[in-house]
Amino acid sequence: MILREEMKAAGIDPESVDVREIRTDRDAELEGFVGSPTIRINERDVEPPGQEPAGLTCRVYRLADGRISPLPDRARLREALEQAVEGDMD
Repeated sequence: MILREEMKAAGIDPESVDVREIRTDRDAELEGFVGSPTIRINERDVEPPGQEPAGLTCRVYRLADGRISPLPDRARLREALEQAVEGDMD
């Protein structure tokens, strides 16, 4: 998975990922979950959503070159991980 690959590259243990299962719309609302996959580092979304409502859905990301993707932009993810390592996301 892209997250684990980038974690390893940043010197973060890829096994330290905390996977949360969102089963209901109520769970999604409580977690602020706007679709799968949602990746948070230190409780911050790597690409904060706009006005998308919380719910059980697939998430769509826009890559740096403007294309639509089911995964976040690798460079943005890498930057968020590097900031976490440096302590800038606390």
